[in-house]
Amino acid sequence: MGAQSRWLVIAVGLGIMLNPLNSSMIAVAIARLQHVYHLNFNVVSWLIFSFYIASAIAQPIVGKLSDLFGRRRIFLAGLVVSFISSLLAPFSPNFGWLIVSRIVQSIGTSMMVATGMAIVRVHITEKQATALSILSIFMSGAAAIGPFAGGVLLEWWDWPSIFIVNIPFVVISFFLAWKMIPKSQPASFEGRMSIRKWLAMIDASGIVFFTIGLVALLVGVMSANSSGYVSLWNGVVLAIGFAALGVFIRHELRTTSPFIPLRTFALYPSITWVNIQFMLVNLLFYALFFGLPSYLQMVRHVSEFHTGILMLTLGVSSLVASPIAGKWIDKSGPRPALVLSAILMAVGSVWIVTLNETSPVISVSFALTAFGISNGLNSVGMQAALFKSSPKEIVGVASGLFNTSRYLGTILSSLLTGIIMRGTFSFAGFRLLGVFLTAVALILVVISLRFQVSGQRKEASANNGVG
Repeated sequence: MGAQSRWLVIAVGLGIMLNPLNSSMIAVAIARLQHVYHLNFNVVSWLIFSFYIASAIAQPIVGKLSDLFGRRRIFLAGLVVSFISSLLAPFSPNFGWLIVSRIVQSIGTSMMVATGMAIVRVHITEKQATALSILSIFMSGAAAIGPFAGGVLLEWWDWPSIFIVNIPFVVISFFLAWKMIPKSQPASFEGRMSIRKWLAMIDASGIVFFTIGLVALLVGVMSANSSGYVSLWNGVVLAIGFAALGVFIRHELRTTSPFIPLRTFALYPSITWVNIQFMLVNLLFYALFFGLPSYLQMVRHVSEFHTGILMLTLGVSSLVASPIAGKWIDKSGPRPALVLSAILMAVGSVWIVTLNETSPVISVSFALTAFGISNGLNSVGMQAALFKSSPKEIVGVASGLFNTSRYLGTILSSLLTGIIMRGTFSFAGFRLLGVFLTAVALILVVISLRFQVSGQRKEASANNGVG
């Protein structure tokens, strides 16, 4: 890889790392923001919900927009949007404005994630795998260092610093991207595309139904959970949510350019199971990722700084496991690694249940290590399983569904935590969360073993046919 290619990878890497960095730094700031704005845990959780909902919607749209306007322009525009959100968020006059800033930040960082990988694939032809692995290190490293960085920033400054810290990365990435990313012509269209055709191309109707349905269901469930009963208003909101998602499913099955191609699930069952696994994996990982810092700070009264140091165990073990997983999966395929990953998540979840209010704080490192190694195995294994189960002609669609499953898992993790905590984070709620995570992890183990068995059966059948 030449010097120009290396600088291109660095420019893209500094941009795409902002999405996982900002989704992870907030983990150690939840307790502080809950105190600053005098809100309960459910309301503050919308800082997490809003980011992932916006990411789930923005990335597929941006992928289509990059064909219209060019990947370089979209990448640079994403940096500008991220700069604006990082600059304005610290001056939010109330929590509502902070939520808006998080949504804008999510859209900006998603613009870079959606186009960054494609830029490297197109413009780096030699040692492309090496370049893509470097980008993966930027993303996984940012997610790993996020809680630690957030803890340090909160220790020395205050919560606005977790937004301000983005600015130097954005500026450096913009300067390098402007210099290093080659200019390219966007896709040409016959005549000018009308607004109606443009909206149809990005499936604006599907996006609206999906957003209304998801947000309405989240609001209805969280409101009912906070009040302890389902009021008429809650019932109406929930009904709107279910109705909107019903219309969304009907619309996606009929439209020629669906936002989420649901028919792919029916045509390729193996892809369906991979996405179910990935959704459960992210549910487990992020429930721990956001729940454990709150346990340490609100139950054990550990400082943000020391919470960040403990959470670093999760990231380091994940980074160490990833390259080992790559070599193992190259030799044995993804299934053995995914089975071990599911077992480790089950062990880590059981360990959470065994913790009490006087357990040594360092003992949480055991659960973090189990989940960290599991995450390292999953980061390689799930992607390999996806490519193995996806025909080449639909690999783009399969990747889009894969990312959607990731964000649905993260949203479900926040929803599960919010329902269990009922507005106030407590030790009893944390232990109950561990029980639920154990149940989900055992389901994941069964699914992983099912893949292992079915794979062995298919291989045996193939061998018998040859013989």
